[in-house]
Amino acid sequence: MSSFRVFSRLSPCRRLPCGISRFPSQRHQPRRGIATKEVNEKLPLAGIRVLDMTRVLAGPMCTQILGDLGAEIIKIEHPTRGDDTRSWGPPDLAYTDGVGRTFPGESAYYLSVNRNKKSIGLTFNNPTGIDIIHKLAQKCDVLVENYLPGSLAKYQLDYETISKVNPSLVYASVTGYGQTGPYRDRAGYDVMVEAEMGLMHITGERDRPPVKVGVAVTDISTGMYTAIGVLAALYSRRDTGLGQWIDASLSDCQVAGLANIASSVLVTGKKDSGRWGTAHATVVPYRAYKTENTNIAVGGCNDKLYGILCNKIGKPEWKTDQRFVTNALRVKNREVLDAMIEGELQLRTTEEWLEIFEGSGMPYAAVNDVQKTVNHEHVLARNMIEEIDHPACGKVKLVNHPVKYSRVEPKIRTPPPLLGQHTDEVLREVLGMHDGEISDLRLAKTVA
Repeated sequence: MSSFRVFSRLSPCRRLPCGISRFPSQRHQPRRGIATKEVNEKLPLAGIRVLDMTRVLAGPMCTQILGDLGAEIIKIEHPTRGDDTRSWGPPDLAYTDGVGRTFPGESAYYLSVNRNKKSIGLTFNNPTGIDIIHKLAQKCDVLVENYLPGSLAKYQLDYETISKVNPSLVYASVTGYGQTGPYRDRAGYDVMVEAEMGLMHITGERDRPPVKVGVAVTDISTGMYTAIGVLAALYSRRDTGLGQWIDASLSDCQVAGLANIASSVLVTGKKDSGRWGTAHATVVPYRAYKTENTNIAVGGCNDKLYGILCNKIGKPEWKTDQRFVTNALRVKNREVLDAMIEGELQLRTTEEWLEIFEGSGMPYAAVNDVQKTVNHEHVLARNMIEEIDHPACGKVKLVNHPVKYSRVEPKIRTPPPLLGQHTDEVLREVLGMHDGEISDLRLAKTVA
């Protein structure tokens, strides 16, 4: 049986447990009617507070998305070690403020998924730390964690306990294999899930060993799916006033990410067609080819576009070659056609071919390394790279939020925080603690 609770829709006059009204606070109430200037100036999640108990990538990706959209993110970190990725350097962005710290700098990995957050150094292996998290949970709208299933129960930080502390809280658990099923107790790592759930098997060159994707794409997709789940649960809460438990796993998200490949296997009942490198299993030509100096990807993915490619590379006679006149025939004669195309493309540089293909209507692209990508004219024109001030490292360039909005633009409001940078601020402003209490907690090594 599922561990999720099902709540019926509440009538307008019904009240929730613990004296909580249908709409627990003003910030939960939707704005209705004609948009005003005040509404226009607020980010979509302004007023939403998130307790972030995640580390590494999938969970922090979720909370970074929520932070980009305007939510206040309170990141709970171990007082001395912090997020695991703080030590995942080099490369590190060196400190320039002259203060001695445990780490040589802020790791590039950590910087990539922790902007727009506040950091509080807090241990919850004692009753005082647990009590602080309970109090924070009462003040938050969302809690996101990525511990092994059941491991937070011994600290009374599991959903069953926290939902009693705050019934309106949306509680999201991010794990490798989910809260149920035979693999629930396995630790979840991106590369293992890529292997277990099919992605690695279809990634790599034909007749070569399987490889992982160049970035932890399963972690990233899980973070995005979890953020979507949180948003949906917040939307649902407008009517019920109740939160709910979101069970998000790398394994489920990876299976969902198999898209048409999984669908093909389900439809045919046959195994997948294996690895195709940069090529497409059912469309030819549609891949990257060598040029005189680097590589270029081209897509003659229907008869018209194939004809454009033939014209542009100076081989119009290939359009009527009976081996290639339909996509089915081009797939059948893939090796022959690919060799012919690459033979022509190798006669010029990538830059020359880009000029030749410009304006043709055929899809094409240089195969760029990441340095070229982050300096790409289109990337810069779309404001995808932003330079901001870091309190201990000076200037830092970060990848920006990717989705554009017509009114209020999500952006990097604050750099990824130093470990414990906001401990005093959060304890003072959110929980109302005075300086003496905070000092006592620091002396007891409960906070840092």
